[in-house]
Amino acid sequence: MTAVDEHASPGRGSAGGIQVIARAAEVLRLLQAAPSGLTQAEVVERIGLAKSTVHRILGALEAEGLVTVAGTRGRYRLGPEIPRMAASVRSAMIVDLRPYLEELSRRLEETVDLSILDNHQVVFVDQVIADRRLRAVSAVGAGFPLHCCAPGKALLAALPAAALEHALPHRLTAETPHTLTTRPALHRELDDIRRTGVAFDREEHTLGICAAGVAVRTAAWGTAAISVPTPTQRFAGRERAITDALLQSRDRIETGFGVMKPTP
Repeated sequence: MTAVDEHASPGRGSAGGIQVIARAAEVLRLLQAAPSGLTQAEVVERIGLAKSTVHRILGALEAEGLVTVAGTRGRYRLGPEIPRMAASVRSAMIVDLRPYLEELSRRLEETVDLSILDNHQVVFVDQVIADRRLRAVSAVGAGFPLHCCAPGKALLAALPAAALEHALPHRLTAETPHTLTTRPALHRELDDIRRTGVAFDREEHTLGICAAGVAVRTAAWGTAAISVPTPTQRFAGRERAITDALLQSRDRIETGFGVMKPTP
């Protein structure tokens, strides 16, 4: 590791300032992966920086509300400013992607959902409802188990291996008789999703409802999922059309907003 003057001014063009920002981001990512929190000593051990450096970074992050410390052992966790920033990013994503959802819904005459991975479940953050008497609708804000719905499986397939294992619960609950409840079976399906780009829910979450979904990677918002739920009786004959339309929408979004580059 290259030695730097940690007391150098972090102004524009300053290598020291850039390195401080990178180190602070590394600390935040470390805390993100440890919801129960970490002591300063644990941060030092895991991140490989000097105790004085970690102390200064944590102090600065705490002053800005980006981390918080609690308990007798002084465990650091992500602070209240992080959810506020995430909410702002989510709002921007919804506004920017809404026209794509509307176009896809008009093209297919079906409901289209936008969802994200949140706290070990998929959460619906926006929706365009089809103008049909018989339609599939889930409430915005509702959360579904990841392993048994199309957007959840699409998001799981997009995760790195370590994050995937962390996201999955120990027990895969059977929501219907069609739900995959073993990890080997789910991993085989996730391999198929990585190959084809499309995830399916064939009455695995709700009897009478099928869906297809794709993960959409962007530079600005990370990864979200777009899915099309339909009554089972309509899905069987339209699976190819729905799949093609979803992949085309994904490609337009990723071209327009920039594919998120994988973390090295």
